[in-house]
Amino acid sequence: MLPLILGTASCSNASEVNLNFANMSWIEMIFLGIVQGITELLPISSTAHLRVVPALFGWQDPGSAFSAAMQLASLTAVLVYFWQDLKKLAAKTITAVIEQDYQSSSLRLTLGLLLGTLPIIVAGVLLKPVLNACNSPIRSLTVIGWACIVMSVLLAIAEKQGRRDRTIEKLTLWDGIWVGIAQAFALIPGVSRSGSTLTAGLFLGMERETAARFSFLLGLPAIILAGAVEIHTLMQAGLSAAGWLTLLVGLTCASLSAFLAIWGLLHYLEKRSTWIFVFYRLIMGVFLIVAATAGWLPN
Repeated sequence: MLPLILGTASCSNASEVNLNFANMSWIEMIFLGIVQGITELLPISSTAHLRVVPALFGWQDPGSAFSAAMQLASLTAVLVYFWQDLKKLAAKTITAVIEQDYQSSSLRLTLGLLLGTLPIIVAGVLLKPVLNACNSPIRSLTVIGWACIVMSVLLAIAEKQGRRDRTIEKLTLWDGIWVGIAQAFALIPGVSRSGSTLTAGLFLGMERETAARFSFLLGLPAIILAGAVEIHTLMQAGLSAAGWLTLLVGLTCASLSAFLAIWGLLHYLEKRSTWIFVFYRLIMGVFLIVAATAGWLPN
């Protein structure tokens, strides 16, 4: 177990940033890194799993600052996986701007991705004190459980009613805005950024794989900003060198597992529906509410 020379590690003051993760062992961090990488990019909520898994094993809650910083692993995986797509999109967008081709689908998509990031920025700034605080009530298992159930129902409706006839070439600026609004709700633990954006995409008539790809691309600006903000927060909080090393171990493991998660999800959605995630989230939500109410797990 790596030591942390910090008074905030105990998370005794509700106004302090939760730095419990710095006191976790490398084995715990490797395990949580793998969990983070997989669940961040699947529509099942990484924040929920990073709250639930430690509770099941009797570990400390690593905190939302850790969860947000760990999103940088997803950034690495998405950039590597979609690098060629991103280069083509950037080149076509620049060409459209130079030629003043405002009907360009690439330009509209890029603007949609940028504008779609604004809602989560505003919501993140407003909720940051609550999200990062020690013993934050919004990270309770009851809240996470209900969020899982609600998102399960919404995903089921989207899967049932969505037209699934729109490819990424047919997306507009408004798609980015609407999916971006849905993404902002992912600040609530249990909602899932991937889950909320995938669900919104299906409601807007996107093909399953297109909705997943759009979700990953839309997440890039949000992940960059959230990761940068939390790294700055951890620096201000005085995280020790040992704490940074622990975080790096988790990020490395999360990057590898996140890449596999992207590959697996896109290939899965090419031929299959999202019902497996609907049932998973429903079962998980019910279990968490029962476990918290019965006292099986600390709420």
